[in-house]
Amino acid sequence: MDKKRVFSGTRATGRLHLGNYLGAVKGYLALAGDPEYETIFMVMDLHAITTPFDKEKLAENTREVVTDYLACGLDPKKSIITAQSLVPEHAYLAHLLSTEISVARMQHLPTFKEKVAQRPGGVTMALLNYPVLMAADILLYKASLVPVGIDQEPHLEVAREIARKMNQKYGTDFPEPKRFATKGEYVPSLTGEGKMSKSVEGSFISLTDDLRMIKEKLSGAPTDLGKGDKVPEKGGVANLLQFVELFEGVEKRKRYESEYLASGIKYQVLKAELAEAIYNELKPIQEQRKIYENDPSLVDRIIKEGAEKASKIAKETIKEVKGKMGFI
Repeated sequence: MDKKRVFSGTRATGRLHLGNYLGAVKGYLALAGDPEYETIFMVMDLHAITTPFDKEKLAENTREVVTDYLACGLDPKKSIITAQSLVPEHAYLAHLLSTEISVARMQHLPTFKEKVAQRPGGVTMALLNYPVLMAADILLYKASLVPVGIDQEPHLEVAREIARKMNQKYGTDFPEPKRFATKGEYVPSLTGEGKMSKSVEGSFISLTDDLRMIKEKLSGAPTDLGKGDKVPEKGGVANLLQFVELFEGVEKRKRYESEYLASGIKYQVLKAELAEAIYNELKPIQEQRKIYENDPSLVDRIIKEGAEKASKIAKETIKEVKGKMGFI
């Protein structure tokens, strides 16, 4: 390959939020616009079923994510954009790769332990094999760069480990994928704890939220008295200041920090200005989204054409790996 190949995706759980946009899609856009890279971005619907899901909404959620990708500026002429399940080689390769990793290794992953703690009665083989499927997603396209959040680093290490074992044992040429970090790779929750997540009510701002809704959501973000002898490093105030930096710049954040140590911050003003800044960034995305919402057949065509392009690469990899492993 003359170009470095990039692969990443988003689980099919519905419309994207600010965390997805800042932590992933902005990175996608930067890489897609760089001629050094060949980019593949998918909606990970097979990953979506590793935890409880609504079968009535799975296809709709998949289309919603693709629509958000397109609205944000991803160009199907520059990147492959499709749904994971339309390329069955993902699951095929995952089975082949699963022969090179132990159950104990999977059980000790911190992400798996977290899911078990959240749903002790819902631990499936699909959940246990999540990192192996993720490794297959990446290695199927021999991608060397993966724009994902820092929380996915344990899974990337599994992918690197599997790649090394496959290369040593069978003579394959899988690259050991590295993480591509974005400026907003960790976007805090509006609740003041953890990161922004669709699974936590009140923690996120959707890309489709209007100015009124953004103001309403920010109004619920926890604050304090507005002044003190030390600027908070965690919690609601720290998170608000991080949003200020992301959407209004570091100088604006420094101004607020100075106010906190002196006369005090007027949070009503801060939240109003921040809401305007967030909405100003989302408005062109929302306008572009309407174009695709009004032409759903275009979205379906992009997904289908993307799957055809991805399948060509995937079939070559499977053929090569099967040959190396001794299949007829």
